[in-house]
Amino acid sequence: MKSTLALVVALALVIVLGSGLYTVNETEQVIITQFGMPVGEPVTKAGLHWKTPFIQTVNRIEKRVLEWDGEATPMTTRNKVFVMVDAFARWEIVDPLAFFRQLTDENRAISRLNGIIGSETRIVIARHDFIEAVRSTKDRKVARDGPAPDANAVISTSEARIGVLPLITKGRGELEAEIFANAAPKVKDLGIKILDVRLKRIDYDPSVSQSIYQRMITERQQIAERYRSEGAGEAAKINGERERDLATIESEAYRKVQELEGSADAKATEIYAKAYNQSPEAVELFEFKQTMDAYKKLITDDTTMIFTTDSDLFRFLKSSKPQSSGTSEPATGFTPLNKLPTLLEVGR
Repeated sequence: MKSTLALVVALALVIVLGSGLYTVNETEQVIITQFGMPVGEPVTKAGLHWKTPFIQTVNRIEKRVLEWDGEATPMTTRNKVFVMVDAFARWEIVDPLAFFRQLTDENRAISRLNGIIGSETRIVIARHDFIEAVRSTKDRKVARDGPAPDANAVISTSEARIGVLPLITKGRGELEAEIFANAAPKVKDLGIKILDVRLKRIDYDPSVSQSIYQRMITERQQIAERYRSEGAGEAAKINGERERDLATIESEAYRKVQELEGSADAKATEIYAKAYNQSPEAVELFEFKQTMDAYKKLITDDTTMIFTTDSDLFRFLKSSKPQSSGTSEPATGFTPLNKLPTLLEVGR
């Protein structure tokens, strides 16, 4: 009987201790409720703790940094571009008692963050152009196709001029900071704290993506065609300069050749003149030799020539003496053409 009673008491004690003792991990904090109402201060210290058995309930709340990942939502920018914006944020529970009273659990907190961060994101995106949301002023510099006011500008999707890169005044980073600054004060009463907000992805709305891509392709093709035209112009300019320089070089070379040939001819003539101008006989011999050279160039076997008796060119064809009476050839005072080779041999 006593052993049974002791066993019952021990079992009751185990049940009471099991209902009253609880542990807290390093990654969580606890709110004790009694009949659904919080009692006492939040338990934030890890270890073994005690509560009133069977009456009080342990409500565990996350102490670590949590993530809010919103769904992609269609929005409109200031320049009327329809985009899909996907944002995310990090948050934590800093006041577990206020959190429990206002939200109770994480699911309700996520629902409230959807409304707060989502609405602030929509407001900020609507205040700025599309280019401000997709590029940052700290991004790498881009090669511009035309003059632009700033080196950090990017190609505009709304400018009518091709390749003009507009100035980015804020950029994606400042838009994220603006969303965070607007949303953070609105969650303080909920016992939570937003650590940061980031724009994970911004894309064109599927209904207009194809037309946007086609416009981008057309713009790039026009820029490429402009580069090709400029390149063809430069090539024509270079070829023209090359032809001009080549003509100049050839002209200068021809002029020098003519000058050299003229100088050589003048020098040769001077040498000939000195050689054959020493006496009247030498002069006559020079004239005879030059005439014979001309004959060799002018007269061939099939040459027919008609000239007068006073022709200066053919004066050496005239006989210096009358023909002898014993010959059958008439004494005309001229050397026949069939006798010319013999005369040319004498000229050599």
